Amino acid sequence: MSENNKNINWYPGHMAKTKRLIKENLNLIDIVYELIDARMPKSSKINDIDEVIGNKPKILIMTKVDLCDKKETEKWVKYYEEKGYHVLPMNLEEKGSLKKIINLTNEVLKEKNLQREKKGLIKRKNRVLIMGIPNVGKSTLINRLAGKKVTVTGNKPGVTKNLSWIRVNNDLELLDSPGILWPKLEDNAYNLASLTAIKEEVLPLFDVAEYILQTLNKYYPEILKERYNLEELNDDIVEDLEYIGKRRGCLIKGGEVDLDKVITLIINDVKTGLIKGITFDRYE
Repeated sequence: MSENNKNINWYPGHMAKTKRLIKENLNLIDIVYELIDARMPKSSKINDIDEVIGNKPKILIMTKVDLCDKKETEKWVKYYEEKGYHVLPMNLEEKGSLKKIINLTNEVLKEKNLQREKKGLIKRKNRVLIMGIPNVGKSTLINRLAGKKVTVTGNKPGVTKNLSWIRVNNDLELLDSPGILWPKLEDNAYNLASLTAIKEEVLPLFDVAEYILQTLNKYYPEILKERYNLEELNDDIVEDLEYIGKRRGCLIKGGEVDLDKVITLIINDVKTGLIKGITFDRYE
């Protein structure tokens, strides 16, 4: 696998524009929901979010907890709570998840709303900015809160392109924003690629599939064995890919293994949640 992943430049123009627009609309915002993927709680955290949202109250929503390694996730929850965050680990598809978010929002904004009331100001909707890296569940959350499909969802980065206000009910109004990353992707680039937070063309797919297998080999050998019948990886990753290809029927004419098909299969196993119980970021 290539070692030159230290400074991968990938920064679509709409991301810089998004940060500027958020700053321009901050005075309209009461609270921020930042979504991160529980399978990569560090890599999926917007590293300069405070520069964008200043001191606005925020709730850190850890999505996809149904797919993560719960023990590792617990360490990260504690880490962020110790840093002063309100943290909610959840599966956004789960019944009752929305109530937790709404209750915590009301709790965090209680003092601010009381102050408004004392000043004789009319009660208004809580205005929430939704932020996160691409493909972390922002659209899913918005559609669930709204009770209908109001945004396009897709298992690929870059679906949302502009800021847009969404009226949910009499108590809540949301400002949706495109996925944000930072100009230089460093050590976390392969985590982001493995969990489809950056577009597939940014890193070689061969390297991404190799990284996934190496991560399973290092932290989850039981999953490597169960999913691909591999006790451990060979020195030559192509041998492992060919073995997986033969077992899974990724063949072309003449019985040769279609390596591209195997690579896609491995990436899709993670992308679609067929491989569960994994967390790529480790808290040491």
